[in-house]
Amino acid sequence: MEKLIAKNPTARHNYFIEDTIEAGIVLSGTEIKSIRNGKVNIKDAYASIKNGEIFVHNMHISPYENGNIYNKDPLRDRKLLLNKNEILKLFNSIKQKNYTLIPISLYFKHSKVKVELGVCKGKKLYDKREEIAKKDAQMNILRNLKS
Repeated sequence: MEKLIAKNPTARHNYFIEDTIEAGIVLSGTEIKSIRNGKVNIKDAYASIKNGEIFVHNMHISPYENGNIYNKDPLRDRKLLLNKNEILKLFNSIKQKNYTLIPISLYFKHSKVKVELGVCKGKKLYDKREEIAKKDAQMNILRNLKS
């Protein structure tokens, strides 16, 4: 049972997604309450590996209104929960193939918050134009079939 919380709208437009992996995330209580209210933005978020641990940067979780002193910084780095083999696999693909880690979506899975992390390679401008041209051609085909 999965409930989508937030989706990264620019991930599929700006990157080729080669592989995805599900990771848990370390959050505080007020951050969970704010996420349940839907006050999270992962548009500019990315992940990096430091000292054998993966952290998400620029994930904005708005402060909880009733949280007062327990609220955390909205843009703080948050640790992702993966086992050692998964981290090593991601580390090798990032270093050798020059990929980046981008959060694609954030969702609840059995009352736990999970992040779908994509191993991505950036698109060039001509790749984006080619993708837009394909979508336009597909839409024209569908329009012609209807009429």
